[in-house]
Amino acid sequence: QVQVVESGGGLVQAGGSLRLSCAASGSTFSINSIGWYRQAPGKQRELVAVISSGGSTTYAGSMRGRFTISRDNDKNTVYLQMNSLKPEDTALYYCKIRTGISALQDYWGQGTQVTVSS
Repeated sequence: QVQVVESGGGLVQAGGSLRLSCAASGSTFSINSIGWYRQAPGKQRELVAVISSGGSTTYAGSMRGRFTISRDNDKNTVYLQMNSLKPEDTALYYCKIRTGISALQDYWGQGTQVTVSS
């Protein structure tokens, strides 16, 4: 079992920055990858960025260059630095932790709200 706790959301003006944190606890040795997803009202949940256990990263096209995902293995925490925020970035941001190799299991956090005002 892995527990997931997100933090760092809030209200920011367009062009501003926020840093989200995703802290993992429990069976962290089994973590395969950690990703950030977001869901805006009336829209499907979408990928923002993912970082693997080896440190490789993947970004959704619209976020590349503005968002940076990183991890602190000592703290079992993944960060999402979001710069040049736009009103369309407003959403509930979720952290997903994937564990295992052959038998994958996903753990989701409760989400943290990001609101970007114009």
